[in-house]
Amino acid sequence: MKRSSGILMPISSLPSPYGIGTLGANAREFVDFLAAAGQSWWQILPVGPTSYGDSPYQSFSAYAGNPYFVDLDLLSEDGLLKKDEIEAVNWGSDPSRVDYEAIYENRLPLLRLAAERGWNRDADKVNTFSDENATWLLDYALFMALKRHFGMKPWTDWPDEDIRLRRPEAVAHYQKELADDIRLFTYIQYLFFRQWEALRAYAHEKGIGIIGDLPIYVAMDSADVWADPRAFQLDERNVPAEVAGVPPDYFTADGQLWGNPLYDWDAMKADGYSWWIRRIEGASRLYDILRIDHFRGLESYWAVPYGETSARIGRWVKGPGMDLIGVLTAKFPNIQFIAEDLGYLTPEVRQLLQESGLPGMKVLQFAFDSRESSNYLPHTYPRHCVCYAGTHDNSTLMGWKNDADPADIATAREYLGLNEEEGFHWGILRGGQSSVADLFVAQMQDYLGLGSEARMNTPGILGGNWQWRMLPGQITEGLTKRIAHMTSLYGRSNESWQM
Repeated sequence: MKRSSGILMPISSLPSPYGIGTLGANAREFVDFLAAAGQSWWQILPVGPTSYGDSPYQSFSAYAGNPYFVDLDLLSEDGLLKKDEIEAVNWGSDPSRVDYEAIYENRLPLLRLAAERGWNRDADKVNTFSDENATWLLDYALFMALKRHFGMKPWTDWPDEDIRLRRPEAVAHYQKELADDIRLFTYIQYLFFRQWEALRAYAHEKGIGIIGDLPIYVAMDSADVWADPRAFQLDERNVPAEVAGVPPDYFTADGQLWGNPLYDWDAMKADGYSWWIRRIEGASRLYDILRIDHFRGLESYWAVPYGETSARIGRWVKGPGMDLIGVLTAKFPNIQFIAEDLGYLTPEVRQLLQESGLPGMKVLQFAFDSRESSNYLPHTYPRHCVCYAGTHDNSTLMGWKNDADPADIATAREYLGLNEEEGFHWGILRGGQSSVADLFVAQMQDYLGLGSEARMNTPGILGGNWQWRMLPGQITEGLTKRIAHMTSLYGRSNESWQM
């Protein structure tokens, strides 16, 4: 990886008139901004369809795209929707926040209209798309049709045991009964990937690569688990004995109970990790670099007994380690990976990172936290790493300034030479840009100098997350030039970077 920099900006956080960011004109404008600001990378959060809690890390599919991100103006230009149909909908009253309830209620009816108008017209293209994505698309479309049929209940609560356990005669029955909804969800994915591929091609033309996030686990309520329960630690009724989480630490007294099903690593190894190979192949259609979320879980993972209400009680279980990583890096030599090696790091995790050869992560906010013996101070960095000012799980830099221990802020001021004339957040961004790390990434909120109100996610808290949106006009010419100057000053400009 060449010396470069990028900006973390979720698709959902882009401005748009329709309640949430999409893959249309505002996304292209953001690409133009990145190029003008000397950036090489646009890092985003997972783009899968979100479920309860609106978290992109709890998706109905590891492969599908989020219907919310399908741009409605592009559908209008394509003759699939009428402008007055789009503008008649209430998308929420606050353009700085995503109103997920309004989008949940109003987005699908419009996409159904588009599908009714486009299904026959685009039949050949949709058939080709379906053939190219046969390993996951039919399962996903049937799964979503079934969820609608059963009132959006989790598949584990579906009243028909035959389809819950995916017995062949039940699958055949519902494929026929729910054919209209299966076509709907198939067509929505066709629209998403058509728009995504056009946006990604545009980004590449501008010299911008896309960094995507690969959650280590998939959601229990997902097509992935329902369609292939043998890949997970489930009993004969598809009920888990243990689920995923992380133990208590300095930041969360009860740990984090994620509730995801755990992989049956022995079964996966027996067939050459084909499940993971398919997953990486799917992600490579979306991203240029993959950040492996919760990398330490590949060395050992925290298993919590099913039914526990917190992650306090659990046990460490050995993961696949280099056995899996070696397969993936050999199978995909042209894909770059980033290891999210945050959290409780043991000598074994550090050894795995070293053996993998993947760049790890350094978070500047952690560098000055007196609760940790930190290896996040910039003078300790190797070149082969990625420096983040903060991640989507952190507060913004200005929020951190107001909320952190004053002694930690004083240490940061001394270490980085922070001053009011330059601006607190700009001084920290300078610290990251000037570090030896090959790649530096900062949240868009931090370049805008926003406070805690712009925080994307607070781990362990359900509700109020994933809502922040940038307002039109917040990116100014002056801001763009200042970012470009800093990026060039520290040798990270995209002028020398090639896709």
